[in-house]
Amino acid sequence: MTKYIRSARFIPTEIAKLLPESSDTMLADEYLTDRPEASCRVFRAYQGVKPHYHQQCDEYLYVLSGRGTFWMENPSDEAEFSPGHLLFFERNVVHAMPTLLEEPVVFLSLDSPRRSPDDIIFVDPEDGDASRFMARNKKPV
Repeated sequence: MTKYIRSARFIPTEIAKLLPESSDTMLADEYLTDRPEASCRVFRAYQGVKPHYHQQCDEYLYVLSGRGTFWMENPSDEAEFSPGHLLFFERNVVHAMPTLLEEPVVFLSLDSPRRSPDDIIFVDPEDGDASRFMARNKKPV
């Protein structure tokens, strides 16, 4: 069991270096915190991600590195993202990351409340499931 801590300091760009260079899953992440109220992760995308949504949380994605395209609610909303951009969407909002333009694509993610690793519903079930979506790198604090 992970020891509960009340405070911590993280350097997300250094944590991103711990993520693997490649993965069999679409994404790999490292949880920084994982509490009922919220979770915080650094994750890397290895390929585009088809339309999906999360039922448990609102999500904030801060782009640490890389470039790609992302849409929320409607594919016609597709736009490029790059470092320094912040993307936000509420739970149940369909979103996708169709194209990776410059790698590595790494995000700092804040999920409120907590997002369970298996909270991923693809619009088309043929596009994936939780086991093909995300690989966890290590235990959270």
